[in-house]
Amino acid sequence: MLAGLVLLEALSIGLFGALLIRQQVNEVRERSQRRLAYEAESLALQAQQAILQERPGWVGLSVQMMGEGPTVALAKVTDPAGNVLFVSKGEADQAPLQPAELAQIPQVRAQESKFLVLQGNRWECVHAIYTGGDLRGFAWVEFDPRWAREQFNSILSDTVIFGVIWIVASALLVLLMARSISAPLATLHRGTRALMSSPEHSGNFPLPVAVHNEIGDLVDAFNRMVASIAEQRSGLNDTLSLLDSMLANAPIGLAFFDRRCRFVRVNQVFADMTGVSLSRHLGRTLPELLPQPVAQELENTVLRVFAEEEPVRNLELTNPVPSAQDGNPERQWTWLASAYPVRTTPQQVRWVGVIVLDASERKRSEEALRKTEKLAATGRLAASIAHEINNPLEAITNLLFLLRNYCGLDDSALNYVAMAEHEAKRIAEITQQTLRFYRQSTLPTRANMGELLDSVLSLYQGRLNTLNIQVQRDYDAEMDLFCFAGELRQVFANLVSNAIDASSAGGRLLVRARRSRNWNDPAQTGVRFTLADAGTGMEPAVRERVFEAFFTTKEVTGTGLGLWVSHEIILKHRGLVHVRSRTAREGKTSGTVFELFIPDDLNLAAPAKQTAAAV
Repeated sequence: MLAGLVLLEALSIGLFGALLIRQQVNEVRERSQRRLAYEAESLALQAQQAILQERPGWVGLSVQMMGEGPTVALAKVTDPAGNVLFVSKGEADQAPLQPAELAQIPQVRAQESKFLVLQGNRWECVHAIYTGGDLRGFAWVEFDPRWAREQFNSILSDTVIFGVIWIVASALLVLLMARSISAPLATLHRGTRALMSSPEHSGNFPLPVAVHNEIGDLVDAFNRMVASIAEQRSGLNDTLSLLDSMLANAPIGLAFFDRRCRFVRVNQVFADMTGVSLSRHLGRTLPELLPQPVAQELENTVLRVFAEEEPVRNLELTNPVPSAQDGNPERQWTWLASAYPVRTTPQQVRWVGVIVLDASERKRSEEALRKTEKLAATGRLAASIAHEINNPLEAITNLLFLLRNYCGLDDSALNYVAMAEHEAKRIAEITQQTLRFYRQSTLPTRANMGELLDSVLSLYQGRLNTLNIQVQRDYDAEMDLFCFAGELRQVFANLVSNAIDASSAGGRLLVRARRSRNWNDPAQTGVRFTLADAGTGMEPAVRERVFEAFFTTKEVTGTGLGLWVSHEIILKHRGLVHVRSRTAREGKTSGTVFELFIPDDLNLAAPAKQTAAAV
């Protein structure tokens, strides 16, 4: 401010000095011209008096005296023709009149001084000398410019001295005013910068009030404003802390989106649900983080809330069911989402908040309950059908017994009777398997595995022969195992049946059983069963779901219960199962291998503390 004021004062003084000098120069010019005319007239009068008194020497003396004047550079007297008679400096013949001066002689009037501007901006004045009406000559006086310069320099120096004094006085006045104006303003400026650089730190406040004027009132008002801001910030920080705590610890997923459907904030629960870290959500869009159908549906919902400014509640989102072509399909999940507008002003919706609840477990529980109800109904229906079949089957068995022993049939007829008994036995085994859907035996015994596997293969011998499937048996006929024999027979029957369904004519089926150890616990002994076929194989997605109830790839001919029941039986025996399968599309021979480990556990009848199964 001081520099600005000094500059303003300098410009003002400069302008004032320029105007003053211009005015003084004009005044000096006019005064010099009047003085020059007066001096020419005075010299003419003195020459006139000297001529009247017939003393020509006085004329020369008057010229000498006039030449001594401070404003006269040269004085001279000429005759009417312009010949120089007397000159103040030098000899008369050495200062003749110039042509310009001679040209002005005819224009000189009596009793009037003629002002001339000669070459080199020299001023000169001429006055006629008359005596008794006769022209006796002319008096010439040339102006000395040094006098005018001295006058100008004097005015200029006075102006400069005045300007310097004025500027110094103004600077001193400003310095005196700085204590009451500039210092409080500087304090206010420092406080403002401190507030801008660190708004959360109030160590520099309140600012000192050093003066009691308008500036002091301004500083005091600033202190009150800072105190009010600090109080509001404290309340806002408490509110934000509560909101952040709710956002971070809420047991539901929370996400906020802008109008371009980009994430602006999420909580950890939502990040865990998407499987993407918190930092990777910010600024990204829904299709970049979620499966396409789910992302599209949720994005449409967010845009709808922006457009209608109304909440959307209880939107169910389910990721796509894994397809058979997926090499590593994700587990299916279900979300229950609600979207609502977030307003920064009553007229503007700036964000849309989405509340997401993971309903996958509830969905799976509902699905499991439905499947359980289906299984219960299926078990009751199977038990009822098996019971009704057993009654006529028992009569058929009795009739065949009577035919064989009391009718005296020939060998050919007896052969047909044997075939009928064999098929009736197969029907009886099928009904027993059907009954096991509803009730299972509770008394494990030591059973011969060779006989058990042979009975299963003989049950399907007709289908094996029809498809010309070669069966390779690799097991000890005397090997036994403490187990639920009937239930294991059902497991192997299901596996063999599925292998036959997956095989084409001329295929191969390997059935192997050997003493082995648990591949997860080598201390546990038992029997490892292997059933391998050269069928069509399974895709990875299908292999992941083969033990799921009601899941089947046989369309109308399959129930989806065989392998599920088999898996339950393996778990009941505290065993393990491992499935390997590949399709012909992988460039190698297709086929499926089921490996089962059933421990030889004498405590099998006791309640199981832990079951294990590997897929």
